[in-house]
Amino acid sequence: MTASASFDVAHIGSVELLTPSFEKSLWFFRDLLAMRVIEERGDSVFLRTWDEYELYTIKLTSSKASGVGRTTFRTTSADALARRVAEIEQLGLGDGWVDGEIGTGPTYMFHDPDGHSMGIYYESERYVAGDDDRPALKNQASAFPGRGVNARRLDHINYLGKDVEANGEFLKTALAMRESERIRLDSGGFAAWWFHFSLKSYDVVYSDDWTKHGNRLHHIAFAADTREDILKAADIFLENGIHIESGPHKHAINQTFFLYVYEPGGNRIEFANAGARLLLDPDQPVVEWSETERKKGQAWGMKTISTFHTHGTPPVAEQ
Repeated sequence: MTASASFDVAHIGSVELLTPSFEKSLWFFRDLLAMRVIEERGDSVFLRTWDEYELYTIKLTSSKASGVGRTTFRTTSADALARRVAEIEQLGLGDGWVDGEIGTGPTYMFHDPDGHSMGIYYESERYVAGDDDRPALKNQASAFPGRGVNARRLDHINYLGKDVEANGEFLKTALAMRESERIRLDSGGFAAWWFHFSLKSYDVVYSDDWTKHGNRLHHIAFAADTREDILKAADIFLENGIHIESGPHKHAINQTFFLYVYEPGGNRIEFANAGARLLLDPDQPVVEWSETERKKGQAWGMKTISTFHTHGTPPVAEQ
């Protein structure tokens, strides 16, 4: 049985991606994914997906190496924010309050056991479309771009972790997340662990980092509306010289239709969500997979490509 049917955290607010190829990465997100530049500050550009209700979705920052910077989460209320901050402080991994970035209010910074930088906030400014992107339908945040991949929204983030279980247990307590699926190793630990905030089947994932380096990214994912959108995305990436790592295909875990590519800075990007499960049952049991079951590959039998277990950012040598 689940502990509660309520959630203190609504969703992932934004993700900061680090790139050593800033202009090429900007081209990827702005031109191929049809994301809109909201603001430029120093070495960073803030971009939004077309149906994002907040001001921005990703912060793209020039860096010597690829990887992930700050990930933010929005709570469901001011009281929920206070509860989560108190829990994080009790765990001893809080870093203190800062001013929120574009369109967000006071943000409490913290980190997971692996060192990934995170922030949590409640106050948020809603995006207001202008004359050049006002939607025909008033229940959209802005007009459908009708070009490129048309990334609709940020869907989830998958971190690499030195200790999947330690990081997962932290999320369960700090953010009151629920687990949906996991892979249990024959040795007894977890190879990967999926967590969700509300009715989506997952929002945050931890996968085992074979380098045991810490503070690394496996991928971030953007939601596509249909499988056909993902198939078209593969053609767009092919025509533009973007490395397609795996897919299009269907995951066995959570049943998302997927496509994985590397953006020019080296970060893995997934396009997914089409076909994903909704967890409407408040007492939904956790689905556990064995090593033997996962060796069967993806839903339709395609074996998981080897780089899926070895590529992460920043790239590091085996320790």
